[in-house]
Amino acid sequence: MRYIQTIKQNKRSCYVAGCLFSLLLVALLIGNSGFKKDKQVSKPNIIVILIDDAGYADFGFMGSKDLQTPNIDQLAATAVRFTDAHVTASVCSPSRAGLLTGKYQQRFGYECNEGDGYTGMDTKQTIIPKLLQQQGYATAAFGKWHLGFKPEQHPLQKGFQYYYGFLSGGRSYFYRPDKDDRQGAKNALIENQQQIKFEGYLTDVLADKAAAYIRANSKHPFFMYWAPNAVHTPMEASKEDMDRFANHPRQKLAAMTFALDRAVGKITDELKKQGLYENTLIFFLSDNGGAHNNQSINFPLKGFKGNKYEAGHRVPFLVSWPKRFAGGTDFTGLTSSLDIFPTALDAAGVQPTASLGLDGVSLLPFLTADKKMQPHEQLVWRKDAAAAIRINQYKLIRVKGLGERLYDLNQDPGETNDLRQQQPQIFSSMKQQLLTWEKDKMKPIWTEGAMWDTITLMIHDDLMNNRKVRVRNPEELATFRLKK
Repeated sequence: MRYIQTIKQNKRSCYVAGCLFSLLLVALLIGNSGFKKDKQVSKPNIIVILIDDAGYADFGFMGSKDLQTPNIDQLAATAVRFTDAHVTASVCSPSRAGLLTGKYQQRFGYECNEGDGYTGMDTKQTIIPKLLQQQGYATAAFGKWHLGFKPEQHPLQKGFQYYYGFLSGGRSYFYRPDKDDRQGAKNALIENQQQIKFEGYLTDVLADKAAAYIRANSKHPFFMYWAPNAVHTPMEASKEDMDRFANHPRQKLAAMTFALDRAVGKITDELKKQGLYENTLIFFLSDNGGAHNNQSINFPLKGFKGNKYEAGHRVPFLVSWPKRFAGGTDFTGLTSSLDIFPTALDAAGVQPTASLGLDGVSLLPFLTADKKMQPHEQLVWRKDAAAAIRINQYKLIRVKGLGERLYDLNQDPGETNDLRQQQPQIFSSMKQQLLTWEKDKMKPIWTEGAMWDTITLMIHDDLMNNRKVRVRNPEELATFRLKK
């Protein structure tokens, strides 16, 4: 979206007719911007709510009947729900790298979760807050970082002016001075650069801090990256929330999800109290699919966190901006977390330069009646030995040592019917397209190690052959080897 640049005052006063013409020109340009034509909107606040390891079906707006998410469902009522939305990786760390840079993380070698030789994110990469700060936005991040531990990789060095969270990939939801919160621990809670103590349940604490930030920055636009560790393991909840769900078959997840929903409600309620909700662009999504060990449900998708089947990378995804577009509707086009970066820039009135190398596209034109095309015809995923490519409704999965599978997701969303024999031309073309995509991508700088490589390979072997998954973690791998 283009905005009119400020015109310097001419030393001579303009004629009235000339001024009227200029005003008319501005009005015409704004009116043809592709958004609602009856409202002129100032720069919005922008919030990314990135939750952790959430199941595809574990919210009311996604069809859950047993988990209570009234605040998130209320957000969904003002949002557009993207029903074919994906993140760039099926595990936490590279997924966050792709979202915040707006490009495939394979462009800078960030392909795997922490593992052998981990170095964190390339410090040359530009992330969303850096550019928004240049546009007058206040910027803050809350919660899980998981993008490196070096001083130059700290959120405050990457464009965030305020940070309250932890640098590692996971931690307890309670203050643990002898473990997670011991002095100097990578998963200890920090405020900016200072390690701190906290009281209560971490998801609530992160919400309270976010609400306070909104109050303090209500007079100018802000960008907030709110990334709690909920509902990632460890499976911990407060006694009050656990008691609320006594006898629930998924008691811990139900309690943790209820706390997450309460936290989202604190953020949206504060926006409403400050009169900011209507003009706040909110993205809500999970960093990857539900994990095998947090009681999540990914139905009707196949797989789970860590593999190339749909449940690994297809996520619930909401976009809300009530002052610009109506909510409560579904958008079925192929969408990616890569699109968050260019969408945020578009909303702020910034045209991204080619030097950024963004792989995403702005979603704003797709949220109006003026444009009904797919944001993407092709998306690609790769983590070490496993890769997948999606072109329109077809998806190819390729695993080194195991071969390939081809699925038609329109006819077979559960990815059970291999079409390689029935569709040889499509199969051949997609294999070539995947190779073409890989030509300008880096090999992973580090991997997750031999043990996890073995586990991931076994999981794909079982899923590709429609078998029950035998091994999901190191303990099960050890048991499996003993049995053999």
